[in-house]
Amino acid sequence: MDKKSVQSDNMWKGASPQIFSNAKKLRANLTEAEEQLWLALKNNQIDGYKFRRQHPLSIYIADFYCHALKLVIELDGGYHLTEEQQLLDEERTKNIEFQGLKVIRFTNEEVLVQLPKVLDVIRGFIRK
Repeated sequence: MDKKSVQSDNMWKGASPQIFSNAKKLRANLTEAEEQLWLALKNNQIDGYKFRRQHPLSIYIADFYCHALKLVIELDGGYHLTEEQQLLDEERTKNIEFQGLKVIRFTNEEVLVQLPKVLDVIRGFIRK
């Protein structure tokens, strides 16, 4: 197996070219909450860790991902409050965590109104 294949398995968990294309589109159209959190995460601002936004992982696109920490951060908008979406989110989390990753979820409102608290939760995970 060549180096690129190994890296793909590890960092992208076998994401397809279509998932990469979709992720690129999402990076160009961040929500307000995603933009605010990205401003706090980019350039290794959180304890020196590199985070990526709209990162392909298998059949999913993680809102934010830190490969070194094996950490996925998901932001949930209003539609995540529906029972159907909550079941889909639960399944998504299980599938992502099955791959050896940890998922932390925040609402868009938490990010927009309580960003320092959100960052403290992330730092708390890092320092475990």
